[in-house]
Amino acid sequence: MDRHVEPNGAVARVNGVALNRPGEALSAGELRQRACSELLRQAAVAQGLLAAADAPTADGVLSEDAARAIEVLLGEHVAVPEPSEPECRRHYAALPARYATGERAEVRHILFAVTQGVDVAALRQRAEAALLDVRCADRSALEDRFAQAARSLSNCPSGAEGGALGWLSVADCAPEFAREVFGHAEVGVLPRLVHSRFGLHVVEVLRRDAGTLRPFEEVRGAVAADMQQKAYVTALRHYLRRLAGQAALEGVDLEADATPLVQ
Repeated sequence: MDRHVEPNGAVARVNGVALNRPGEALSAGELRQRACSELLRQAAVAQGLLAAADAPTADGVLSEDAARAIEVLLGEHVAVPEPSEPECRRHYAALPARYATGERAEVRHILFAVTQGVDVAALRQRAEAALLDVRCADRSALEDRFAQAARSLSNCPSGAEGGALGWLSVADCAPEFAREVFGHAEVGVLPRLVHSRFGLHVVEVLRRDAGTLRPFEEVRGAVAADMQQKAYVTALRHYLRRLAGQAALEGVDLEADATPLVQ
């Protein structure tokens, strides 16, 4: 769970390099992202891919030279082989909904909007409490419990309708929302909060229409790309964990054993 870093003067560092300015407020996730970027920048310097004179910035923005050097670094240390035909076919068979066309879902939600000046930590606590409340509701009471929570808590106009969004397709949703809702078989209240550009959502999928499964030959490229992306993220996490284990970290917890370092 991300915690809001209050502007109390604390400065986080990686091997002595500051990640933020004194008094700058960052979420724990933003701070981890800056730490990962700085770990990679320093590794590029150590391996002679970037000049030692490259100056780190306290706002987390990499120089163009640093960005290019990190790209080369990752090309050398985060190798992802292309999946074989049998591997692609197994992946395709295991996740048919992901490669269907015309998929729809009947959805309702409770939106906890992230707006200017909102206390993100407190907002998340309220969202987590609402999620727990509806997930623990008896099935016979869930419909009323969810609708009541949406009417009293949701920052979306749909709250007046008990959170109902109706039947949606991928094209109807923000991409980050669609990734959590579509391409899956589960029905019911999703077990985790859905993060989108609008805020935090408690989501229930009421019904699904899986659409029509596209032939493997038609989606072979998409299947391979999905598998390579997943393998790349895993390999990158392992590499970052190794760098973090060799670094002196102050004021930032990368939680190398449990928490993904790449969002």
